[in-house]
Amino acid sequence: MLANIQPQASEYLRFLPEIILCIFGVAIMMLEAVTSERQKASLGSLALVGIALAFAGNIVAYGDGGPAFQNMIMIDSYGTFFRGLILVVGFLCILTSFSYLAREGAQSGEYYALILFSMVGQCILATASDLIMVFIGLEISSIATYILAGYLRDDRRNNESALKYFLLGSFATAFLLYGIAWIYGLSGSTKLADIQLFLTGKDTSVIGGLAASLIFVGLAFKVSVAPFQIWAPDVYQGAAAPVSAFMSAGPKAAAFAVFFRLFMTSFAPLNGRWIPIVWICALLTMIIGNFAALLQTNVKRLLGYSSIAHAGYILVALTSDSQIGMAAAMFYLASYALMNIGAFAVISHVAARHEQHVKIEDLAGLARREPATAALLSIFVFSLIGVPLTAGFFGKFYIFQAALNSHLVWLTVLGLINSAIAAYYYLKIIVAMYMREPGADMAALNPPSFTLRLAIWASAIGILVLGIFPATLLSFVSSSAAAFR
Repeated sequence: MLANIQPQASEYLRFLPEIILCIFGVAIMMLEAVTSERQKASLGSLALVGIALAFAGNIVAYGDGGPAFQNMIMIDSYGTFFRGLILVVGFLCILTSFSYLAREGAQSGEYYALILFSMVGQCILATASDLIMVFIGLEISSIATYILAGYLRDDRRNNESALKYFLLGSFATAFLLYGIAWIYGLSGSTKLADIQLFLTGKDTSVIGGLAASLIFVGLAFKVSVAPFQIWAPDVYQGAAAPVSAFMSAGPKAAAFAVFFRLFMTSFAPLNGRWIPIVWICALLTMIIGNFAALLQTNVKRLLGYSSIAHAGYILVALTSDSQIGMAAAMFYLASYALMNIGAFAVISHVAARHEQHVKIEDLAGLARREPATAALLSIFVFSLIGVPLTAGFFGKFYIFQAALNSHLVWLTVLGLINSAIAAYYYLKIIVAMYMREPGADMAALNPPSFTLRLAIWASAIGILVLGIFPATLLSFVSSSAAAFR
């Protein structure tokens, strides 16, 4: 009997990226004790090596795809895409972190290990095909991210950020766990395929709908969907800028991966109940995010509300309940990760020590001081708006096309209006950089480090490549989404 449940070698191969990340995370924590303060940055380089190897492991695992560990995880093109996206996010955020941590005098192996451990949880979320694995992945990712939010222990803003994130996150996790308990009590299984089979054709809509609602609340918090979005602006503003970039992209992508896998498979038989709720949440999320962002003067807080609005756009794709909607959301998440990380990377550079300069007015004259940096930030801003030839344009185009194909005309119209409103607060950044005189602080700004430039340029190139040649990625995500119908 025990021999039948022993993991096979192929199962370890399918779990290879998580194994590599764990090994490197533990190694960094151990080396932390014997590494001098001047050599702490080398631990970040080791983390980059680990992520690169994990990315290679992701490709190897995809070549030998299939279920693993009693069907608790599923290695398919869908999970492989999100794994790869999470690894790219982690790589870029660590590149952004080198100069920031050196400037703050906070270089530590602990920081890089926490990012790796958080990515382990996110990768598990991306490939989970069992609700128990969903919960485990969510907790691994969340606990590491709670600590990262308060990483600068002597900074009160970091402490406040971590406390809010931890308290509200724990509360949301309780909803998720309660929903898992309900659906297990109803179906007798936590496997997504078994739950879908049980709900199909059975009159369990009331209890099943309640369980789906509880799980929706837990996941909605993680992706900052209204009315569970209140934490995002405060946490993004209070956390260190590279951590804010990481939280806005990695955990959000992983949570949306679970969102779509759950509601397009397990709870698909109940779509008559959850689609109207998601419709309302998508609209509220776009409205709250965009209108609140109009009033912001702090760039990090503005990007926090912007993140809420973009979660609303992605939720439009979920509302469409279609393959093209899922593919559009996957494309948009990749685009959003690049443009948001790039924007936060530039802000972390301009902010100076202790993030003294994070207001829109602090960007005044950046185009004169550093023309290349200003031009790259403009690319990120235009992509967030959805200007043609950027990844953001095609992301929004495919999402609203999916909504129209599903006859969600009013949601599409209101979404486009919200997108137009968003252009106003994004363009304030462009105006400050190109139409305002630089102040004394801008004149004292040091050039960005090599690693920071690498992160910014890589993000910008990725946005332009996806904006000009979207077909390659779109073909892959479309084939991935096709497996769900």
